[in-house]
Amino acid sequence: MLLEGKVAFVTGAGSGIGAAGASRMAAEGARVIVTDKNRETAEAVANQIEADGYQAEAMTVDVTRDDQLLAAIAEIAGRLGRLDILHSHAGIQIEGKLEQVTVDDMDASWQLNVRAHFVASKAALEPMRAQGGGSVIITSSNSGVQYDREMIAYATTKHAVLAMTRQMAADYARENIRFNALCPGFIDTPFNRGFEIQMGGREKLEEYIQESIPMGRWGTVEEIADGIVFLASDRSSFMTGQAFVIDGGECI
Repeated sequence: MLLEGKVAFVTGAGSGIGAAGASRMAAEGARVIVTDKNRETAEAVANQIEADGYQAEAMTVDVTRDDQLLAAIAEIAGRLGRLDILHSHAGIQIEGKLEQVTVDDMDASWQLNVRAHFVASKAALEPMRAQGGGSVIITSSNSGVQYDREMIAYATTKHAVLAMTRQMAADYARENIRFNALCPGFIDTPFNRGFEIQMGGREKLEEYIQESIPMGRWGTVEEIADGIVFLASDRSSFMTGQAFVIDGGECI
């Protein structure tokens, strides 16, 4: 197994990509800490992982609360004696162009899509340094390598987190702490609600996917989970500071 004996901490893991990545890392041998601001969804994912015969535990973490996030990562690293993988995944999608997005909307986007990843990475740094390395995966989006129409808050913050990831990668490569950005395209999860609204409904979004994505289809959470395992494992040991885009060719 690619992640045997590793400890992985995942935010926003109660559903969608976060849950799929947590489950796949557990299947590869990691002990996975499934966190979400919704206790019930985190427990459901962790319980299913354990029912499948793998190791997981659930924690309630609101990543917009620095105290919760810092304490949770410190507690896990201290109790389990290591932290090998951080997948900082939780995020928000707010649709709209400049005159439609409020300052509060932009602040909320920045808090979840950039600042929370900064805080989580900062908390993971010391335990990873003490053990001689680790892998930090930060969820950006293929919106971080292109621009979406009428999605100013989302695209801006996804570009920003990609720049931050690259900066951290450059700063800590000599310590074998790797930072890479996961950049999914359209994956069929409830997270796409903002794009559905912006495009005029589910039918219009389906048309866009069929006509504008070279592969002509949605991606699956399982396909993204494969990418997460790659970034978490030694299969990507010489890779840091990269935007790992999995989007069916949309950004080409």
